[in-house]
Amino acid sequence: MILFENSIVKLDYSPATDILEVAYPDLHGYLLPEIKHTITIMMDYIKNYDVKKLLLDSTRTLIAVSEEESREVAMTLAAGIMTTRVGKVARVQSPSSEVEQAAQGNISHLKEAQQLPFELRNFTSKTEALAWLKGRQD
Repeated sequence: MILFENSIVKLDYSPATDILEVAYPDLHGYLLPEIKHTITIMMDYIKNYDVKKLLLDSTRTLIAVSEEESREVAMTLAAGIMTTRVGKVARVQSPSSEVEQAAQGNISHLKEAQQLPFELRNFTSKTEALAWLKGRQD
């Protein structure tokens, strides 16, 4: 079921599996304030539905901002997730090596900067990510 949708993201929640699927937004400088606001809205939905598993799909993400701006969005998202009861985050990787390089740098920074209270794993396919979130693969 679609919990929320705007020009930035669509929150697609499956109550049966307790998995919220979100396509990671395109990062453009002019969108950053709206992206941060949308992350706040997303966290409200995660709290209200007591979501425990999150699938971030980066397969179509475009990054047109600086490394610092990209990192700021990742930090805002991670900080928001930390205020929820999410225990597992699966990220489906982008086919773009540039996007993946930025993402891996952000993930490394997040792990160094703070202890993440949730499991975070990267996957090359949505099928693998969903299987891990559902507990069928370790």
